Formats: sequence, C-alpha cells, structure tokens
Amino acid sequence: MNQPSFSSRRILRPVRPWFIWLSLLVALVVNLMPLGRAFWLPDWVALVLCFWCVREPLRVGMGSAFVMGVVMDVGYGSLMGQHALAYVLLAYAATTFSRRILWFGPLRQSLHVLPMLVGAQCVMLLVRLAGDAEFPGLEYFAGALIATLLWHPISFVLLLPQYRPENKDENRPI
Repeated sequence: MNQPSFSSRRILRPVRPWFIWLSLLVALVVNLMPLGRAFWLPDWVALVLCFWCVREPLRVGMGSAFVMGVVMDVGYGSLMGQHALAYVLLAYAATTFSRRILWFGPLRQSLHVLPMLVGAQCVMLLVRLAGDAEFPGLEYFAGALIATLLWHPISFVLLLPQYRPENKDENRPI
C-alpha cells in the first residue's frame, strides 16, 4: 500500500479551545509588535485565523474573525472595519472550502490558501483606497505570498499539541 509522504497514520486528538485562543492571541501580539511597516511581514492573524477556520470551522468562524479584525483596526489605528471586513470574508472562504482543503497535502493546501490571503489583502487595499490612501505598490502583496509559504510550518506547529501520545494499550492497534 503506497501512501503519500504527507499523510500520517496517527489519529489527531481533539484540539483544546484554550490552545486555539492562545494561538490567535500570540498571532495578534506578533502582528502588533512595532517592527515597522515592512512590506514582507505576513499578516499572522490572517494566517492563523485561516488555519483554524479550515481545521475547526465549528469553533472558529466569522464572529471570531470580526473580533480579531476590530482589535487589529484599533491596534493599527487604521480605518475602522478594514481588517474586520477582510477577516470576516477570509473566515467565510476558509470555512466554505475547509472540507475541500483538508483533502490535499500541505503544498496543495497552501495553493488553496493563497487566493484567500491575497483576497483579504485586496479587500483591505480597496477599503484604504476608498478612504483616499495611495496605492502602496505590488510589494504590498508580498506578505500574503510569504504567509502562503509559511502555511506548512504553521500547520505543523499548530497541530503539535494534538499529536501527544496517549497511554498505549497493547490490546488496541490504534
């Protein structure tokens, strides 16, 4: 039986809700760190939010995305609702396509995530342009491309607590 290299024979344990919220909080803190306006920095909240909307669509959804977006708007001092709208649309797309995305390996998952992250960036850009901002250039989308490249490592790190070994029972094969 030939199995692809990305599959795992291990059964994932259920994710704990506190870990989901801790990972979103860490992503929020990393986003709000004063690192300057570097165009290459990914939107960590969007990436982690997209991951949890794909993996746990019943626990993390558009309500969580709206709250995180409002916090980002306040933290950045940007036009109110800009991140909230982008994150809600991102969460909607991620939950809509979650069952499809989970069928694929990490590389193909990242190819599905790329248009969602770029779309969220486009929504934020359109809101800024409607508020009389200048076009920042095509390098504005570099963060979404880098976030797509980080999809597999972030997936691995966020799934690590679910791989904890349980007490092994010699009578059960799983």
